[in-house]
Amino acid sequence: MARKEITAATFLAGLPLFKSLGAATLARLAACATRRPLQRGATLFRKGEAATGMYVVVYGEIKLIATSPVRGARLFGVVGPGRSFGEPVMFLERPTLVEAQAACDALVLHVPKEAVFAELERNPKFARRMIAGLSERVESLVQQLDRQAIASGTQRFAAYLAHHGRGGDSGGIVLRLPATKAQIASQLNLTPEHFSRILRQLADSGLLRVHGRTITASDPGRLEAFARTR
Repeated sequence: MARKEITAATFLAGLPLFKSLGAATLARLAACATRRPLQRGATLFRKGEAATGMYVVVYGEIKLIATSPVRGARLFGVVGPGRSFGEPVMFLERPTLVEAQAACDALVLHVPKEAVFAELERNPKFARRMIAGLSERVESLVQQLDRQAIASGTQRFAAYLAHHGRGGDSGGIVLRLPATKAQIASQLNLTPEHFSRILRQLADSGLLRVHGRTITASDPGRLEAFARTR
């Protein structure tokens, strides 16, 4: 089934970052926005390229992958529909720090930095929302680092499942992994072998069902209690 076409202005108007803006402002931003359809596995930009603006995901998911000579490729995060990315390096006007790759077929809006900067000058409310969004992202990153420092691997995975999963039948949680298990392991600061052991242990305990990349937890409360003991 073909996806229903949606205008850039209509889509932006529904996002928390942009919904307080007037019609004229939305029209200016939408007029500058570029639609970037991506097939699964396609690269939106590579590490080290010039930051030209911010990106908003219309549908699909975008993987952000960090690489280093020591650790190799590591999944930094996954951005889903209605979420934005690219703002930090856009403001710093530095090269991109990660590679952005489509986890599945996706559509992304690119809003050039010149248009964003102009609206920040015009609209203090937009500036405050932008700052609030970046602050929430920093807070989330601090919480993630805190979990990696003091929580067990099982606790990290349970928190990841609770945060990224969607509601299933009878109060359960269903998560379709947006990347390979090795990439998810890297995001949780685990080795692929350790991550596989965690999944096997939870499945053997009846706390999870694993089918390919789809993971189902029928009793999230029991899973959380089990994780606290490991």
